[in-house]
Amino acid sequence: MTKPPLTLYLAAPRGFCAGVDRAIKIVEMALDKWGAPVFVRHEIVHNKFVVDGLRDKGAVFVEELEDCPDDRPVIFSAHGVPKSVPNAAQARQMIYVDATCPLVSKVHIEAQRHADNGLQMIMIGHEGHPETVGTMGQLPEGEVLLVETVEDVATVQVRDPDKLAFVTQTTLSVDDTADIVAALNARFPRIVGPHKEDICYATTNRQEAVKAMAPKCDAMLVVGAPNSSNSRRLVEVGARAGCTYAQLVQRATDIDWRALDGITSMGITAGASAPEVLINEVIDAFRARYDVTVEMVETAVENVEFKVPRVLREPA
Repeated sequence: MTKPPLTLYLAAPRGFCAGVDRAIKIVEMALDKWGAPVFVRHEIVHNKFVVDGLRDKGAVFVEELEDCPDDRPVIFSAHGVPKSVPNAAQARQMIYVDATCPLVSKVHIEAQRHADNGLQMIMIGHEGHPETVGTMGQLPEGEVLLVETVEDVATVQVRDPDKLAFVTQTTLSVDDTADIVAALNARFPRIVGPHKEDICYATTNRQEAVKAMAPKCDAMLVVGAPNSSNSRRLVEVGARAGCTYAQLVQRATDIDWRALDGITSMGITAGASAPEVLINEVIDAFRARYDVTVEMVETAVENVEFKVPRVLREPA
């Protein structure tokens, strides 16, 4: 039986970003240096396949520092942690390695600088997301106010409307965030924003590729985890850019083939913490059912690389 033809559009950039690459490398190098077990506070990146692979090598994932013994190294996830966490690790004389993405650390430094200048912070982010928790935890309670929507901007209670600054989570929708920033500027004309936007290059690039790809596609799949903010934003961006069926899948086994019946064009991308092996697995699943022609939709070329902390480059 002949397979139906399918044009498969592959977004570029897609998948791993430099911050995720660095965080995974940190866990692997820590295991090489100190042996197993190495403890990791929170999922190092939001991807089950990656986490399970590191667990098999000897990483132990815990939610809180209290769950770690004093005598084993601990790594803080790429999303960043409140200041209280490294302070507690120091107090217990633990070896710890901070795998916070340097672009998230930049936001932490920014928040501290504004606070030092007497400004109260507003953070645009998702409540409960580890990155938001980490950034808000850089300053004392009440110094960072969270807004998630344009509606939140209308009701947020500030100490002094003339002494405000804002930062954002790095993995938000570029378009949604622009609307919230506009609302902040309208309500608080003197609010201070970042010199360069906080949404990271990888999030922006992946969203731009999806915007270029979506109008060509009958359907679109984003390979990523349900708790990955940047992956979920890609689904929303795809739907908004004209692709009526945009879905998040963790891997090929999650594909709903019945929903794709009759399609002739398909878009595939992946969140910043999804490895290429899972993207290839999805492409292979389509090749098994369709006569596939792959077309690349490239909107940017990434060559960013972040160094791992010095402690891992020195001999044990």
